[in-house]
Amino acid sequence: MPDRSRLFYASTFFGAMTLAAAIDEGRFGPTPASSTPASSTPASSTPAKRGRRVLLVSNNAAIPEITPPLDEAPGFAALRGRFDQVMSWNELIAPLHPSDWKARAIETPMLGRLLGERFGEVGELVLESIPVPPTRTIAGLLKETPITVYSDGLMSYGPTRDPLPHEISGRITRLLHLDLVPGLAPLLLSEYGVPAEALSGSSFTTVVRQVSVGDSVPRAQAVILGQYLSSLGILTPQEEAGLHERMLRALAARGHRTVLFKPHPAAGRRHARELRPVAGELGVELVVARETTPAEVCFAVNRPELVVGCFSTALVTARRFFGIPVATMGGETVLERLSPYENSNRIPATIADAGLPRLEADGSITEPPPADLSALVSAVGYCMQSAAYPGLREAATRYLEANGAARYFKGRRLAALELASDQRQLRPASRLRRLLSR
Repeated sequence: MPDRSRLFYASTFFGAMTLAAAIDEGRFGPTPASSTPASSTPASSTPAKRGRRVLLVSNNAAIPEITPPLDEAPGFAALRGRFDQVMSWNELIAPLHPSDWKARAIETPMLGRLLGERFGEVGELVLESIPVPPTRTIAGLLKETPITVYSDGLMSYGPTRDPLPHEISGRITRLLHLDLVPGLAPLLLSEYGVPAEALSGSSFTTVVRQVSVGDSVPRAQAVILGQYLSSLGILTPQEEAGLHERMLRALAARGHRTVLFKPHPAAGRRHARELRPVAGELGVELVVARETTPAEVCFAVNRPELVVGCFSTALVTARRFFGIPVATMGGETVLERLSPYENSNRIPATIADAGLPRLEADGSITEPPPADLSALVSAVGYCMQSAAYPGLREAATRYLEANGAARYFKGRRLAALELASDQRQLRPASRLRRLLSR
């Protein structure tokens, strides 16, 4: 589309690196000369025309005023050359918060025209997390524009979080995603017939290496991946601190004397401060990476012996793209606590728990029981959003009959869906509701 611009949206560094990998693969037309080696294009060739590439960044932190924006993070300079312009959604809608603001129906035509004037004629939107603001807001304002959705890590294998109006779902042309779990097809947006396209792991790791040049990541033998489970209401702050402590003690039991703690960008450095006394007690040197440094950069620079976390996507990128051993801890508790059942973190937690080794308190690592991961994810996805994926009911029934409901399913949800194979396993109230419904 030589006469129109493409508007790319990113709220995380991981998302921006995924976009860069997709651009380098030519998924959006000719690759900008500034983002590829000069030798890759013959001197005699004439570059193909392309539209402007505008990157719209959004800072969705709880208090964005005190959190560094994506385009000011170290390493972003390696990505900037792929775009003709970088703009801030926060500045456009200030003082409103990107995750909270939604345009009222009466305001949509006016705001759509204003955005059109600001961005120019947009021929394609490239968005993440399409069911929720701010991406859903942007898609609703720039009407009739085709949409490419790119995935948010492991969540791409789960069901679409919320139903989309046809005005948006009818414009989505494809889903771009990293092939994080070989053989597992994304469930996201499949109910709308959106085709999924896997990106090359080599293009992603090339981008990571470019970002990591000159990055001063502290050296360590092992890495703990912080998340923000208490902020999401999954664990209490004390429980999350206890989980990190158990991870550190287990690593110390394995003989690791230097451990890198990688805070989640949305969690701050509080978790690292809580770990320091424990590290001192254990005689372990605890070093802390910047919140804005992507976990993948830590892997590329550090090459640790082990990466441990709960259900972070970075566990999978470490093993899949960098060949680093990984282990999970705390998955069973998280699976039990996630509420409601359709919580979008359930599929990432299920994949990590069922598909990755587990770190025990004594430092040993055990493999999870053998599981048909594809069948499990389909069954859990159906139970999460049964109305959107009725075609998965038979697969869910087969999985439950063969494997039972332990760990990954809730009795109340199975009863509501009439999937429990043994009615004696249901609570009396569940059996009564089913009898009354008949």
